[in-house]
Amino acid sequence: MIRPDSKLPDVGTTIFTVMSKMAVDFDAINLSQGFPDFEPPAALLDAMQSRLASGHHQYPPMAGIAPLREAIAEKVLRHYCVIANPETDITVTSGATEAIFVAVQAVVSEGDEVIIFDPAYDAYGPAVRLAGGRPVHIPLLAPHFEIDLDQLAGAMTERTKLVILNSPHNPTGQVIGHDTLIGLEVLCARTGCFVLSDEVYEHMVFDGEAHASVLRYDQLRSRSFVVSSFGKTYHATGWKVAYCIAPPALTTEFRKVHQFVTFTTHTPTQWAINDFMRGHPEHETELPTFYERKRDAFLEAFEPLPFIMAPSRGTYFQLADYSQCAPLAGLDDVACAERLTKEYGVAVIPISVFYDAPPKNQRLIRFCFAKSEPVLREAADRLKLLSAASS
Repeated sequence: MIRPDSKLPDVGTTIFTVMSKMAVDFDAINLSQGFPDFEPPAALLDAMQSRLASGHHQYPPMAGIAPLREAIAEKVLRHYCVIANPETDITVTSGATEAIFVAVQAVVSEGDEVIIFDPAYDAYGPAVRLAGGRPVHIPLLAPHFEIDLDQLAGAMTERTKLVILNSPHNPTGQVIGHDTLIGLEVLCARTGCFVLSDEVYEHMVFDGEAHASVLRYDQLRSRSFVVSSFGKTYHATGWKVAYCIAPPALTTEFRKVHQFVTFTTHTPTQWAINDFMRGHPEHETELPTFYERKRDAFLEAFEPLPFIMAPSRGTYFQLADYSQCAPLAGLDDVACAERLTKEYGVAVIPISVFYDAPPKNQRLIRFCFAKSEPVLREAADRLKLLSAASS
């Protein structure tokens, strides 16, 4: 058999695919991969049915249909008091992962360095390597997982081309604050690097906090790609529709790559999302409360269990420290996730897979609470045996 030289020889199947398959194989409740177990809003589904029946089946414009880009601009103005030009600043993409990949390819060249904060979404590193860049990993330290600006400054060199941010943060549920972004503005201006800000969970920030978007900071916005996700916001991850906002010079380079990756995005879905955005702007403002209630229901159901959990500040993920759970404490997180799935019937994600160099003896797993409350309670019930064994 003829085999090519792999460009990613150390990359296998993602942990999300592995754990979701294991959940099916062992009839486990899937609290691993990040997707809801409930339907998108009924009005959005109605809009999709209507657009499917009304002739929207041919190629849309490469950057996305104009009405949707205009609706995105209105949303950005509404939430962040920022003017984004639909013609020159906004591009609709086939999912956020495509937008991230395209942004990296647009600015990273052979030998460039890209700063990635670990734990990090697993698409960042491979995108950088495929562009010929070198990932520079900076660890975010438990329990707060905050960016250390001094450490960042020390890691930046004349080769630093891009800094990748993610807030609200997957997998930790933390959020980046105002002071950090102000400090980042100074560092990026000093080095001249670009920023890729992954903000797909922008409408899932809890406890009265507001999302600090890079779009709000003029100096950062002038050098940034900001990625958002309709799939996350509208409970429709399988629709794979997202968008990227960037200043005109960056958008020009972004679209050069985008047109040769997916060219454009599913036409009737774009029209349906446009219809829903214009008819139901309240959905975005109600989403934080919606998911905060799910987080609280999860924490209440899991409170009797031997996990240590600080409430997630954003996303629909919750970290759990299992170091005090006797049946699991001696296992690394991958073995822990496998045991929970196979023996207890609850699938989770190990955190070490989000690191280039995982911290030794860290005992953290990630739960997804974007599920119906009966499912969350059933998962807690299945894990009750852990309490008995730990007492």
